[in-house]
Amino acid sequence: MAGHSKWANIKHRKGRQDAKKAKIYTKIGKEIIIAVKQGGNDPDINARLKAVIQKARANNMPMDNITRTIQKAAGELEGVNYEEFAYEGYGPGGAAVMLDIMTDNRNRTAGEVRHLFSKFGGNLGESGCVAWMFDKKGLIIIDKEDLKTDPDDILMIALEAGAEDMNDEGDSIEVTCIPEEFDTVESALREAGLPVTVAEISMIPQNTVALEGNEAEKMLKLMDALEDHDDVQNVYSNFDIADE
Repeated sequence: MAGHSKWANIKHRKGRQDAKKAKIYTKIGKEIIIAVKQGGNDPDINARLKAVIQKARANNMPMDNITRTIQKAAGELEGVNYEEFAYEGYGPGGAAVMLDIMTDNRNRTAGEVRHLFSKFGGNLGESGCVAWMFDKKGLIIIDKEDLKTDPDDILMIALEAGAEDMNDEGDSIEVTCIPEEFDTVESALREAGLPVTVAEISMIPQNTVALEGNEAEKMLKLMDALEDHDDVQNVYSNFDIADE
């Protein structure tokens, strides 16, 4: 199915173990630092910072951690300077991969990420090699477990709020919208009492590449390894793997 995010749904199903919370907090902290440096430390006028704080709260990041990170970024406390950029490449079977990177050492990160691609049957590509295959969209995933609202009613709520599309992914419902409508659509779905488990600005593939067997296994290992890297903030891909 074109226009969906298989990896986002796989992560939704797997859930987040407590052992990974510290790593998640570190990555969100980097996002806060970049957001503050770009738009200031007031979330009321810095939309990116507001979105990151919402993401932090959704991941149960303590408010003290959030406040301290904002202070560091604003220069009130000593901190580290990060730069932000993207990497693009190919995984097993030619699946496209995009990475959002935040690092204080570009050379170290490049070497480590290149090694991960090579280890799992992929290769790091040139800038722009796969970006054209993705669209920047708001992505909201609703858990269907114990869901009492009819999917048709969810579709109406989403469309009336400005959503573009809705896909049924089996155990979840995936809603997409243009980034400018993201806050409105997310708020409408939450206000309707729906169990939103993922709400983020994401890169959604225009089309997908079907993988199976050894290629599918290597692809999932590559995605896990990239997600686990401290300097990789987000991982996007256009692969499609059968649920079984």
